[in-house]
Amino acid sequence: MAAYQDSGTEVSTGEPVPDPPRVAWRKHMRVRVLDAAHDLTCDAGWDQVSLSAVAARADVSRPSVYREFGSRAGLGRALVIRETQQFLGGVANTLYPGLPDTHDCLEAAIHHVLTEADKQPLIRAVIAAARKGSDSLLPYLTARADPIFDAGQALLQDWLGKRYPAQDEQRIEVAADITVRMTISHLILPTKPPQHTACRLATAVLTLLESP
Repeated sequence: MAAYQDSGTEVSTGEPVPDPPRVAWRKHMRVRVLDAAHDLTCDAGWDQVSLSAVAARADVSRPSVYREFGSRAGLGRALVIRETQQFLGGVANTLYPGLPDTHDCLEAAIHHVLTEADKQPLIRAVIAAARKGSDSLLPYLTARADPIFDAGQALLQDWLGKRYPAQDEQRIEVAADITVRMTISHLILPTKPPQHTACRLATAVLTLLESP
């Protein structure tokens, strides 16, 4: 909303300007479609989710879903990105300000991922499918070029850089890469209890950073 002085000059009132109706509808539709895809994936698994079913559940047309997401793969990508971005917020809260001891802080962050992921319905569905041999949504969590993987790596790389400001940037990048990849690997195929895995992985990564 805007106010006007007598001179005709527009003065902002500080209130947000509402989206045009078409933009507002599109945003609302996108949320409804993603919510519908989320619920269907948690109920039956992504392999059983069709764009027609998503459109019907969201009460929108199938062409509208196509126009917004481009394809079923595009919808899956958007769905996992939304869920994982929310999840990464919890990881960031564990790292910042975080425990004073760097090892304890990294261990806590890895432990958070290994335990909290199982409490997130969609991430749990993706992991359960992967353990049964279906990787239909898994690439969105693990692909090198994927923004989800990049976001997790960037978060950890920034944190490690602050904890080790004198360390070589390339070694920081490698340490972040190893941490993210190994954490995802243990998330999908756990071999030990989360606390044990988190401690060992944190020790291995920091040994890499602290070695001559």
